[in-house]
Amino acid sequence: MNIQENYSLKNRNTFGVDVSAKHFAEVSNLDELVEILSSTQSLHNPNVLFLGGGSNILLTEDFDGLVIQLNLKGISEEIINENEVLVTANSGENWHEFVQFCLNKNYGGLENLSLIPGNVGTSPMQNIGAYGTEIKDTFVSCKVLNLETLAIEKFDHEQCNFGYRESIFKRQGKGKYVILEVTFKLSTKNHLIKTEYGAISTELKNLGIENPTIQDISKAVINIRQSKLPNPKVIGNAGSFFKNPTISLEEFLRVQEKYPEIPNYPNGNVVKVPAGWLIEQCGWKGKQIGNVASHELQALVIVNKTGKASGKEIFDFSTMIIDSVKEKFGIELEREVNII
Repeated sequence: MNIQENYSLKNRNTFGVDVSAKHFAEVSNLDELVEILSSTQSLHNPNVLFLGGGSNILLTEDFDGLVIQLNLKGISEEIINENEVLVTANSGENWHEFVQFCLNKNYGGLENLSLIPGNVGTSPMQNIGAYGTEIKDTFVSCKVLNLETLAIEKFDHEQCNFGYRESIFKRQGKGKYVILEVTFKLSTKNHLIKTEYGAISTELKNLGIENPTIQDISKAVINIRQSKLPNPKVIGNAGSFFKNPTISLEEFLRVQEKYPEIPNYPNGNVVKVPAGWLIEQCGWKGKQIGNVASHELQALVIVNKTGKASGKEIFDFSTMIIDSVKEKFGIELEREVNII
């Protein structure tokens, strides 16, 4: 097992932040992972950080421990009945490529999640979602490695305790497990087509498509994302930096009285408000301070504008946005990106 020292992580995180890891290793199978975790004691440092696609993380300083790049690959299928299939992907599979694999097989359920950056292994952690769909809608189970016992365990849907961009792996189970593989239940025919999100129906109309297939939905989502979200390979970013806040109906009515035009998505006694709109109203859209900026087309995205930003600069920039929104609207934004 090749463990490298003082390894630069600049090309291992989509922000392109140049920090280094005290120790670094790549693993491509379970045996290698168990072997290196068993030997971490010899490094005299218990700190371990797992990297997938490096797309939902902000590294604010050098990591004084072992960084493990998970490259576990492989996809398997199991037909359940004439309309359903179980598809299992290992954690190191690229998420978008996995979605395209499913679409090429005409398996439906993940098409609205096209072009989301990152790998399969991190998808349940965040309960990733977009355009009216979340992982929890098709998730069946995941296999994980217990980092304390090095035993393999299985988490079903209920045990994962999914919430909005949340799961047990971001709360009680944080730092206790590493996800090895994820299983989804997808449709093989009679697909549920989700076009209720306004942008999708508009894009389908632009494409001249009246009766969309799951492949058409994916194409529409890809077009939308590419039109307003920066490519991390071109300019460093981690996609949406903040969660859309969910506030009480009472709090929403207070804000709406002052700002009648505020977009909103009611759900019972709570209302979800678009963080991008709040940030834009505070004048941050396209604004640059030093090496960091809010993206000119989507205020929800923070970018490493010059390619030279430190993680601390990006974090401080995000804090200024949080303070600004809090001062104007009385709403507290929460970071979606994991801060290390």
